[in-house]
Amino acid sequence: MTARWYRSGVIYSLDVRLFQDSNGDGIGDLAGLTSRLDHLSRLGVSILWLNPIHPTPFKDGGYDVADYYDVDPALGNLGDFAEFMAECDERGIRVMLDLVLNHTSDEHPWFQAARSDPDSPYRDWYVWSEEEPPDRDQGMVFPGVQESTWSYDETAGAWYHHRFYAFQPDLNVLNPQVRSEMKKIVTFWERLGVSGFRLDGAPFLIEKTTAEGGAGRDHGFLVELRDRLSWLRGDAVFLAEAHVPNDQLLEFFGDADGAASRVQMLFAFRLNEALMLSLARQAAGAIEDALTGLPPLPRNAAWATFLRNHDEVDLSQLTGEERADVFAAFGPEPDHQLYERGIRRRLAPMLGGDEARLRLAYSLQFTMPGTPVLRYGDEIGMGENLDLPERDAIRTPMQWSGTENGGFSTARQDRLIRPVVDLPPFGFKEVNVTDQRLEPNSLLTWFERMLHTLRECEEIGAGTHRIIGGPPPAVLVHVAEGPTGVVMFVHNLGDTPQHLELDDVPLGEQPPVEVFSDHPYEGELDPTRLDVAPYGFRWLRLRRSHGPAPG
Repeated sequence: MTARWYRSGVIYSLDVRLFQDSNGDGIGDLAGLTSRLDHLSRLGVSILWLNPIHPTPFKDGGYDVADYYDVDPALGNLGDFAEFMAECDERGIRVMLDLVLNHTSDEHPWFQAARSDPDSPYRDWYVWSEEEPPDRDQGMVFPGVQESTWSYDETAGAWYHHRFYAFQPDLNVLNPQVRSEMKKIVTFWERLGVSGFRLDGAPFLIEKTTAEGGAGRDHGFLVELRDRLSWLRGDAVFLAEAHVPNDQLLEFFGDADGAASRVQMLFAFRLNEALMLSLARQAAGAIEDALTGLPPLPRNAAWATFLRNHDEVDLSQLTGEERADVFAAFGPEPDHQLYERGIRRRLAPMLGGDEARLRLAYSLQFTMPGTPVLRYGDEIGMGENLDLPERDAIRTPMQWSGTENGGFSTARQDRLIRPVVDLPPFGFKEVNVTDQRLEPNSLLTWFERMLHTLRECEEIGAGTHRIIGGPPPAVLVHVAEGPTGVVMFVHNLGDTPQHLELDDVPLGEQPPVEVFSDHPYEGELDPTRLDVAPYGFRWLRLRRSHGPAPG
């Protein structure tokens, strides 16, 4: 990959604990993940994003960190991590780590020292109030589950701030010592070979929170972190989680007219909501609006697109009517919904197991501007376990085969970190890697074809995108154009066939080529006169240039 490797790859997100157990203790580990790298390489993955791998009480999926400088013993040790990194390097796979700097676990030694002694040097590493804050019921990340953002600690005799759960006290980012320590954490893992970090909860990380209340965000701290990141590796990347309105996004990138001086990548949350709304309504309008509403990017910046991640489907920026439409289509039961804003389901069951709609949905995502992110198990259409609490419903072990525990572990079922989904139609006997590997038309083999086709369409990640007007409401037509050429994408979100007659198609001198589609379409290929099947899609290369890919 080029210096801007993050604009031309596919990111695969996983929790090591849930991927593959190598020693039979019921918990996935680094050795197990290393043994499955060939699966990811064959799939076409070029970037691995690992959910937190640090020592943790594991009350929040590892996002409650107890030691930033080590690997959780359940996953292995730093030697196992080094071996894993070497094997990734052999396959050309880069690694990004989750970087959870907004808060620690309440079991972290820093917090234990801070609460036990008001004169401890760590006291000011957290945000304290001697009096009960009047706004402690405001700004909760998990409404309906979380009760406040301040909790009283008996040992400390004071209130501490926590944007997330009470067992995750917020670090005081206004403290220079805390900032210095955060930079050391970045350097430590960079020296071990990682190519970047996902910044968890970026807007909360840079909040200027004090006992007297908040006072905006300190985006300058992102510059400090970025300077440290680039000091050791000039091509290292920050991918920030910032679910904020469009008019605030550029503040996280930095210079709109130049190079991104803060983070290089942001998750495209607004586009994700639009994809969900358009899929629910079977109409392209929401996607068109989202694409035209995206702010222009600095020259080295990129979006990270996704359909599902490790959290709920967050619909908080939709209107009440729009959210109701998505709930009705994909999460109609109260048990499907979470935090008054989202859906705690995997995409396959949300779409009723309809593989045509699944392929349409992922084709849509993978042709949006940016770098696509794929959650582990979605390449085979895994389901969820709604008996598990909150977001754990979608955090179940990877389903490798139809054998015991889905091939995830040889441990007894009662020792598994979480139960494997075992009920049809999404149980491990029906949905697994081994069976789909043997089926030429399976979802897995389709994903492999799409990801390898993606490599020939550099314009998606590094080009400019625009809508082609004229199709029926159920159909989205857009083009991506860059120095390497022009590709046009057609997606029919509806359940009836469509015939398109299009103007303003940027035809080239070469004959157009259909590079990917839901099925072979017969007849002469005319990009201005197209048929597309129900839930169908077509990728057409209109021009191929010989200029260098943006890098």
